[in-house]
Parts: sequence; structure tokens; C-alpha cells
Amino acid sequence: MTVYLDLSALQSVPAANLNRDDLGSPKQVRYGNASRIRVSSQSWKRAIRHGVEQDLGEKAARTRQVPVKVRQALERAGWPAELAAFAGAQVAASAGKKGIGTEAAGHTSVLLFLPEAAIDELAAVCTEHRTALEAAAGKKKPGQVLPTQAIEAILKRRTASISLLGRMLAELPDANVDGAAQVAHAFTTHAAEPQRDYFTAVDDWLGEADTGSGHLDTAEFSAGVFYRYATVNVADLLKNLEGDTKAARTVLGSFAEHFLLSLPQAKKNSTAPHTVPDLAYLAVREHRPLSLAAAFETPVTADQKGGFSHPSRTALDTYAVNLNRLTGQRNRRFHGHTVIDPEAKHPGLGTAHESFDQLIDAAITAALPTTENEQ
Repeated sequence: MTVYLDLSALQSVPAANLNRDDLGSPKQVRYGNASRIRVSSQSWKRAIRHGVEQDLGEKAARTRQVPVKVRQALERAGWPAELAAFAGAQVAASAGKKGIGTEAAGHTSVLLFLPEAAIDELAAVCTEHRTALEAAAGKKKPGQVLPTQAIEAILKRRTASISLLGRMLAELPDANVDGAAQVAHAFTTHAAEPQRDYFTAVDDWLGEADTGSGHLDTAEFSAGVFYRYATVNVADLLKNLEGDTKAARTVLGSFAEHFLLSLPQAKKNSTAPHTVPDLAYLAVREHRPLSLAAAFETPVTADQKGGFSHPSRTALDTYAVNLNRLTGQRNRRFHGHTVIDPEAKHPGLGTAHESFDQLIDAAITAALPTTENEQ
């Protein structure tokens, strides 16, 4: 049976530019005939991934720098620069039937996603086959010098974050991993547009008679209440973790925590928008996930005091009540919430919990019940 852990959050973010487009403006989306500020799933997913990797102590890297990193590792070990560069290029050339292409700077032509520890393992393979590399280094078409199976085995290694978020590599299909997590683009629950900030920087060493600034420019920022959503296919996560239920619980807990507490780091030094969600809603469902994004297809309007947070929470709860009526609340093992106002009532969002931690623990227990053997 397929089980999904759905995660929703409402988060008020002050002046910030969490995710920029090609012109430096906050990203936008038009929804319900209103312009909204948007933060791409890739941006928030990266912040979540780094948090999960730090929790679990197994870092991975999405990079084109593998040949360069291998070359640097070999140079530190005393290899001549030209031989180390050839060995690094051979790591890419020896992967798969046709190899992975490299560019003039030594980068691979595609992004690889692999454990950081793989660099030392790849360097060790090069060291083991140094004689073959030295013999082939001067040839115009050296072919695949390193053992392809050994290189592929290293490039196919997984970390928890790779099992969670997936990996796609057309040049090495056996390395592909179907990600268990899906992350939606966050968007403001209300109409919102970028605003411009004209700023200057003072030259501290100007003379007393000098006036004006050392630098002036404009930047764009935005503010608003964001609806955020993600879901994890628990069955796929278990499959990717080779059936290790204990590991799956750990990964799910870390993902849920960092979904709620992470924040993209763009422009953080000039905006410091370090808020957390004022409402979190988690549900464990069977058969299919359910996003509550449609609660905001009609943009929320500010309340009498001018805020969007309270009306957004009300809109989410109202929509959830009606969604529960439509679905008959079937195929749902658990749903619950925690909210900034402990006196607030949200009947559509299940059991109220005191904290993020309590909510996450209750949801994971429903998604992956502990067996007698594990107790």
C-alpha cells in the first residue's frame, strides 16, 4: 500500500528576495487572476537538502567538478599535474558505455549528484591503476583506461538525501534514483508584487568637503504570507533505503523538520528574513497525496488590522473542512496541526499539537508504525 506524508505550512516572510529571476527580481506566478510572489521548489529544496545532510552526517554534492576534484586530490598526493588532470578526465570517460563528456575547463558536461566521499574513492581507483594511466596519458585516443564497473559503482552510490530527492543521469541510467519527495513552488496567499529599494553606500574615507555616496543602485524585494507544500512517498523512500524502516523514520523526521525550519539563503545578509511558519499541517494519506494550494486560488484579503496571516489560516482551515467533506475523510491515517495562536481552533486541520516536534513525531508514527521487532 502506498502511503504519503503531506506537509503544508503558512509562513510570513518580511522584506526579502529569497529566489530571483534572470533580472534579479523576486520570482512571480499568476494564480487566480492575481500576481503572487513565488519561491521555486528547487530553491527551497536545496535548503532542505543541506539541513538533512547535516543532520545525518552524509553530505552529497550536485556538481560538474568531479574530474577537477579528483585531479586536486591526486595532486595533493604528489602526482604530476598533467597526469592528475588526465586521471580526473578518465574518471568521466570511463563511466558507462560511452563515458560522460567533459569540457575545456575539465568540468563534466552534466551535473552529477554523488556522496562527497566518492572523490577519495575515485582517487583511490586512479592510484590503483596509475601504471595504466601513465601508459595511456600521451595517446590521442586513450579510450577508457579505468575499470568502468568500479567507476560506475562509486557514481551510483546513494546517500539519504539522494534516496529522498532522487537523481537523474542519462549517461548512466543505472545510477538513476526516483526521488521519494516532491516539493511544490511556494507562493503568496494574497496578491503581491516586487518592490524596488533605492540604496546608497557611503565611502568612509571621503574628505570633509566631499559629498555624495561611494555607490548607489536599486534592488528588488518582496514580502508576504507563503503557502508551502511537499509530500513524501513513504513506500518509495523505503524502497530506496532497501527496506530500512528505522532509517526511513530518521530521514522522514529530518525532512519534515527542515521543510518547516529551513529558508533559502539569498540576500540573507541584507534582509535577515528568518521567520518560521505560524501554522503547520501534516497528514498521512493512502493512495494519493493532497495539496491544499487551491485554498488560495481566490487571493486572501487583509483583515481589519491589515494582516494576511490570520485570514490565510482561516482560508486554509475552511478549505480543509470542505475537502474533508468531499473525500469523506477516507484513506487518511492521520492529520494534525500546530499553530502560533494556541487558542485558535482549526477543526479542518485535525488534532492540535503544541509544537513542531510533537506534530512530526505523531505523523511519522502513523506513516511508519513501530513493529514489535523494533521495540
